[in-house]
Amino acid sequence: MSSPHLSPDRFQSSKWTLFVDGFMTRFIKTGGLVVITAVLGIFVFILSQIIPLFQGAKVGPLQTVDLPAGKYLILGVDEGGELPFVMRDDGQMSFIDVEDHNKVTQVDPLAEVLAATASVSPAPASGASAPAARPTITASFYSLLRQEVIVGTSDGRFGIIPINYSTDWASGDSKTVQAAKAEAFALLDKPGVPIRDIGFGNSGDTLIIAGVQDVGDVSELRVVRMTRQSSLMGEGELKVDKTYDLTPLLKEKPAKILVSTNADSLLVLGSQGEVEYFFYQGDQFVLRQQFRPFKDLKDPTVASLNFLFGDVSIVVTSTTGENRVYSLMRPKGADVRQFVETKWFRALPGAASFYSASIRNKAFLTGSGSTASLRYATTQNIRWEAKLPFQVADAAIDGKFNRILFLDADAKLHSYSLVDPHPEISYEALFGKIWYEGYSEPSYQWQSTGGSDEFEPKFSLVPLIIGTLKGTLYAMIFAVPIALFAAIYTSQFLHPKYKAFVKPTMEVMASLPSVVLGFLAALWLAPILEQRVPSVIAVLLVVPLGMIALGCGWNSLPFQVRRLVREGHEFVLVFPVLLLLLWVGWSLGPVIERHFFVVADPATGQKVADFRLWWPQFTGASYEQRNSLVVGLMMGFAVIPLIFTIAEDSLTNVPDTLRSGSLALGASRWQTTMRIVVPTASPGIFSALMIGLGRAVGETMIVVMATGNTPIMDFNIFSGMRTLSANIAVELPEAPFHGTLYRTLFLGAMLLFLMTFLVNTGAEILRQHLREKYRTV
Repeated sequence: MSSPHLSPDRFQSSKWTLFVDGFMTRFIKTGGLVVITAVLGIFVFILSQIIPLFQGAKVGPLQTVDLPAGKYLILGVDEGGELPFVMRDDGQMSFIDVEDHNKVTQVDPLAEVLAATASVSPAPASGASAPAARPTITASFYSLLRQEVIVGTSDGRFGIIPINYSTDWASGDSKTVQAAKAEAFALLDKPGVPIRDIGFGNSGDTLIIAGVQDVGDVSELRVVRMTRQSSLMGEGELKVDKTYDLTPLLKEKPAKILVSTNADSLLVLGSQGEVEYFFYQGDQFVLRQQFRPFKDLKDPTVASLNFLFGDVSIVVTSTTGENRVYSLMRPKGADVRQFVETKWFRALPGAASFYSASIRNKAFLTGSGSTASLRYATTQNIRWEAKLPFQVADAAIDGKFNRILFLDADAKLHSYSLVDPHPEISYEALFGKIWYEGYSEPSYQWQSTGGSDEFEPKFSLVPLIIGTLKGTLYAMIFAVPIALFAAIYTSQFLHPKYKAFVKPTMEVMASLPSVVLGFLAALWLAPILEQRVPSVIAVLLVVPLGMIALGCGWNSLPFQVRRLVREGHEFVLVFPVLLLLLWVGWSLGPVIERHFFVVADPATGQKVADFRLWWPQFTGASYEQRNSLVVGLMMGFAVIPLIFTIAEDSLTNVPDTLRSGSLALGASRWQTTMRIVVPTASPGIFSALMIGLGRAVGETMIVVMATGNTPIMDFNIFSGMRTLSANIAVELPEAPFHGTLYRTLFLGAMLLFLMTFLVNTGAEILRQHLREKYRTV
């Protein structure tokens, strides 16, 4: 009979153990699948928020309204595109309800002044008593931004008509309109001479009206400056301040006039393609620039010239359909801003026959014949282009940028829907150089908001990517040597009883909140480093050199002397020397500054020893208190515990047999560590570096608090930066839901996701390679 201790049943696991083991196996597998699903879900969600950024504009027909026959000069539109209006050459204005085609409001805002003008006109030469004909409108201009119409008449007068849109609450949420009579009606210059072209600018208190009158063979350009005195009782009456004759300053016969909205400048297009830029300065109009937009073409004649929203850029087309944008900037060596070609688009089929600029962004609608093209000036991108089933005579984009109106040659008004929520975005805008208004050259810029509606949003992610790499680089440069050498010393040289205190202390450091480290960096470390940069430089030189000298000197001592310090207690000798070296390096800082960083003080001209002044003058780079050095030092303290802990575990877990065998063959502890232990533990060390890198890449609060948080494009250690993670933290609370900024921030998150994924994937592949290479079994 066999002994129960030798029964095969004793080698079988209990049912409960098998159940728990199977359950945990399935649970772990399920948990892994859940984690993978969650990560994929996050990826899909972020991607769903990004895709709309890269979709083009969608334009579709809505309604068509038949208008009475006549010659229409102006097509205007309200903010929502619900009640557009047209104006005929006799001054009649028709407001059309696009939802109710039968609801048309007729207005004659010039009735009183034109009738009065006709009644005082001289009688016909034959002496007949027939009444004088009512003057007709020979020139007109419409400002969508201010909802004002200015007209020039056949008898040489001009009138300003404000268009007042308001909501009729009595009848629901419908639009009603009150087109007041002409607010100002005055003689331009020559009575009885028709005004051929007219321009208008209104800054509120100052108005500029420029008009062209053909007197014989001479086309005269007159400019009228009007002012309005405002008081606590409201706005006063417009009065003519001064009249200017710019005819002697012109090189060519004026064909078109543009006046800026600020009423401080005007552009005159000559009949042969010459553009002259005048600026109001010192109570006079000064000629600042003359240029030909198409001087490189065989026929330089300009077919159209129009302002872009903000009046800092002009859109010009040639008779052959070439389309370019000129923007105001200050060229090198120039004292004033001038127009410079910054953008060019694909040519139209012919000369532009209509134009409308959005008052919401830098989009504009232009075209030739039946071809209409919606273009965005900032990104040099064609958002939509189509051949319409009619010939376009005029077009308008509503104030909300969600409707387009076309007036065709057969007096029909066509309403089209417009869906283009993110016209500012393109691949070039996100990752390429863009020539923004006012900039001297194309550049990478991030500036999501501005101080005015005319502002161009700048969404280049390149400065943020550079900032992320910059912050990570300086943090890793500071953290990696300290963490790795500390891990090597702790695991291979430090006595176990001291290791029991050191490792937990380092692990506690990893739990320090980022906001606390950022607070210390901003309010404590940054002011200190600002005054003692030479001391930091001295410490970085003295400490390594001193420790190397100490090591070499220690090895050169006889064994009988070295054995006086027991193994694992070397830090007792090193620590005082380290403190001494720190003190020496810190004290040498002012001495180094007095000898090597002397510069002339810009305020007094005297020689002073100041690194903060020396750095900008010597390198041309900026010096800021909160800079990359501060971030690198403080972020390094956040990364060091992670790298140290994982690297120390990897080094400690190297089999003792390898270590003992190396020592038995006569290798020193240092040789054993660097040639046996470190290569064997290299997969774990590499993992530690990758985890530290991931922490540095994703760090937010330290970067937000310890830098100027400015998205700049340089690796200057004494300038600030903005990282992708910090940008998301700063901008997301203010980003409109599903707006362009909102989705662009998600794109930044996707870049962080991809960067981390690619780095971790590559790290895992390399780790497995190292593991196979240095495996011990």
